[in-house]
Amino acid sequence: MAAAAVALYPTVTPPSYHRIVSPTLRIPTDIQRPIPVGLLACQRDPLLRELQTTIIGCTISQPAASTSTKKGKKASAAAPVDQLTLEVILHDTVIFPEGGGQPSDTGVIKTADGRTWTVTQAKRHGGHAIHYVRADNAEVNALCFTPGEKATVTLGELDFDRRYDHMSMHTSQHLLSAVLENRLNIHTLSWSLTTAPTPCYVELARSMTAEEILVIQNEANKLVFEGRKVHVEVQEMDDQPQPAVPVLESGRAVGKGVPTDYTGGILRTVVIDGVDRNPCCGTHLPTLHNLQLFIIPQTEALSRSNTTSARLYFLAGPRLITYLTSTHFQLTATAATLSCGAPQVSERIGQVVDERKRAEKRVDDLEFELAKHIACHILQKMESSEGALFATHVHRTDDSVNPLGFLSAISTAFANIVLVERPFVVVFSSSPSSQTSTSVSVLLVFGSEDKYVKVAGDLLKNKLNVKGGGKGTRWSGKFTGVWRGREDAVISEVLQAVPP
Repeated sequence: MAAAAVALYPTVTPPSYHRIVSPTLRIPTDIQRPIPVGLLACQRDPLLRELQTTIIGCTISQPAASTSTKKGKKASAAAPVDQLTLEVILHDTVIFPEGGGQPSDTGVIKTADGRTWTVTQAKRHGGHAIHYVRADNAEVNALCFTPGEKATVTLGELDFDRRYDHMSMHTSQHLLSAVLENRLNIHTLSWSLTTAPTPCYVELARSMTAEEILVIQNEANKLVFEGRKVHVEVQEMDDQPQPAVPVLESGRAVGKGVPTDYTGGILRTVVIDGVDRNPCCGTHLPTLHNLQLFIIPQTEALSRSNTTSARLYFLAGPRLITYLTSTHFQLTATAATLSCGAPQVSERIGQVVDERKRAEKRVDDLEFELAKHIACHILQKMESSEGALFATHVHRTDDSVNPLGFLSAISTAFANIVLVERPFVVVFSSSPSSQTSTSVSVLLVFGSEDKYVKVAGDLLKNKLNVKGGGKGTRWSGKFTGVWRGREDAVISEVLQAVPP
C-alpha cells in the first residue's frame, strides 16, 4: 500500500509553478537574513526534499509550566532541562511552518559537526519560520547552531509522505471550495485538515442534497482527470489594508484573508488554472492530476444557536488509497464473518439485525413470563407466612447487561397480583456467575409503604456498604465485591430489623 502511494509522487516541480509577478520583488540572497514566509523553498518548490542553507540564530525555548488549579490536582512543575527545545531560524527551509489550515512539517537538520537534529514542528512568528528542534541538553546543544554556519535541512521519507498527504488534501480543498462556489454559490466557512487517514471536511453555509453532492463530485473529478495546472503567484503586499473578508447574514466570515500578525510583506496567491485564485501560504501540488481521484463520502449537518451549517467530507491522493484499501479489508473481513460474498454484506447484515430483533423480543417475552412466575412464588410464600409484616429476600444469578431491569420487572409483576392488605417488604439481589473483588451486584428494595423501604435501604448502606438510594416504595443500590453467604445472612438480619 505504501509503495503504491510512493509511485504516484511527481519528482520535479515545474519551473512555471512559482511566479513572481511583481517587477521589484526578489528572493533575498543575503544569507545573514532569513527569507520571509511566502518565499520559502518549501513554498517555491513543494517537491524539494533537501536544502543546504545557513543558520541565522538559535534560542532556548522552555514550555510554560502548567498553572492548573483544579481541585484534587497538583500544579505541574516546570519542565526539566532535558525536555527543552531549541528555536532555530534558518536562511531558507524545506520544512513548512504551520499556516493556512495546513499543519507543520516535520524533518531533520544536519549541522556542520555532522550531528542530525529532529525538527518536531515549525511555526511562523511574524514573517519568519521558526524550527523547534528536540535537544538533549538545550544549553550545550544550542552551541551547535552557530550563526553563519552551514546546515542541511531535510524531509525524510516519512516526513515527505506526511507533507505530500497534506499537499494533496490542501489542494483538494481549494478545488472543492471553488467548485462549490462556482457551480452552486455555496461558500466555505472553514475547513479542517484532519490526521490521516481520516477524511478532511469543509464547513459550508448550508446543507446539500444528494443530487448537489453528485454534481460537485462529478465536476471535481472532471477537473482532476483533465490535470488542471496549479501555480503560485507572489508579489509585495501593499501598504494599504487588505480587502475585508466577506461576511454572511448570519455573521460568519467566508473566504480567506492574510493573518493580521503576518509581517513578511509577501502576498501569495494559489491559482488552479481556469478554476480558482485564492490567497494561501500553504504548499500545493503543481497539478490536479496527482490527486488521482476525488470523492465525497459523507456529510454531517451542524446546528448552532443562530445558524445551520454542514460538513462535507472528502478524500484524495494517497489518503484516498489508504482509505479505500482499509475499507476493502474491512468489507472482506465482514463478508468472511457473515459467510457471504462482499456484494451480499448489506443484505446479510439486514438479516442478522432482523434475527437479533426477533431474538431480543423472544427474550423479553420469556423474561416477562419468568418475572410473573417468580412474583407468584413470592405471593404464595407471603400467603403461607405469618406475622404483621411479610419480609423476604430473593437472590438471583444473572449475567445479563441489565439485571436491575429484570428485578424491577419482578417487583412490578408482584405489585399487579398482590391483593391482600398485609404490609410487606422484599429485597431482591442479583450477582454475576463469575465474580471478583471488583464485581458489582445490584439490589432492589420494594415494599408496600415507603417507611419500610427507607429503613431497609438505610440498613443495607450501613451493614453491607451498599451505594444507592430511592424514593417512595422502591430503592436500588450496588454492592461491590464477591457475593457470598455472608451477604445473604446480613440481608436476613436487615429484614428482621425492619419494624412492622
